[in-house]
Amino acid sequence: MDDVRPLLFFDSGVGGLSVLAPTRALLPRAPLVYVADSAGFPYGTRSEGEIAARVPALLGRLAERYRPRLIVIACNTASTIALAAVRAALDVPIVGTVPAIRPAALLSETRTIGVLGTEATVRQPYVTDLAERFAADCTVIRHGSAALVALAEAELAGSPGDDAAFAAVLAGLLDQPGGEHIDVIVNACTHFPLVTHRLAAAAPRALRFVDGGDGIARRVAVLTARTEWPDRPVEGRAVFTGAADPRLAGALARHGLTAIETL
Repeated sequence: MDDVRPLLFFDSGVGGLSVLAPTRALLPRAPLVYVADSAGFPYGTRSEGEIAARVPALLGRLAERYRPRLIVIACNTASTIALAAVRAALDVPIVGTVPAIRPAALLSETRTIGVLGTEATVRQPYVTDLAERFAADCTVIRHGSAALVALAEAELAGSPGDDAAFAAVLAGLLDQPGGEHIDVIVNACTHFPLVTHRLAAAAPRALRFVDGGDGIARRVAVLTARTEWPDRPVEGRAVFTGAADPRLAGALARHGLTAIETL
């Protein structure tokens, strides 16, 4: 029988679409539910305690309501803080999103990597551990930007920011001591791949940007390899925990999310 249980993607906003998109490309017939915690947005400026309490409780409600086949926490901040607690609380396969420091280290020629994320993500010991394990021979420079999250949300809503705003975000990373040697930047927030083209255009030199979207998609495909998906694509749902910005409807539809509802 066809398995109509959806894959559920969770983020504080629309950044997780950068993870949903490669997954949808690999699994085009998989039913999808995308949840934006708009009532709690943004996570990057919240405390660890707030996120650690909010995310497992909310995902518990979502698991009961939508009965997902698998949950993807498509948010670096939520994953680096609450992934273990969510896995302990729910009897559902959970895939997290963590900064792509390992592939960045494999690409870097200067052995200097930039990590661009939210303020909450870049200060996590989890990021330090990844750097020590996979980029021990590299200098890893971090910068947290709430502004870039807002710019990415606005870009998808059809209100793009100007180049100077993106250049200012990059300056926060590149102008740090040693920043002139950075050749690879880790997009350590799922919002940021949505505006990589804007970052690249505003950069003072050629830079490479990496993220974990493709790797997460492959992991989801492996975990669902024996699933009998419906014969034809099923209408995807976008769920908001608070008010939904109507300007996002077009971007959501382009990702197969044509039904919009509020939790």
